[in-house]
Amino acid sequence: MNTVLVIALILAMAATLFALIRGIIAFLQTTKEELNMPEGSGPGPSRLKQNKMMMNRILFQAAAIIIVAILLLAKGNG
Repeated sequence: MNTVLVIALILAMAATLFALIRGIIAFLQTTKEELNMPEGSGPGPSRLKQNKMMMNRILFQAAAIIIVAILLLAKGNG
């Protein structure tokens, strides 16, 4: 059981890192045209991708925290 949780934790941490890097890359690819868009024109494609990647990062971090909590509870009961 613990082995499965540790593997799941490593996968969740890797997914968090991947989403963080993709979000940073999307941020760096923001063009001047997107930055100078008029107000009310809505978010550009790069901003939408940034938001999506950062939401994924938060979800993966939450999964990693839950897995750590389960591991700690299992260790305390064992």
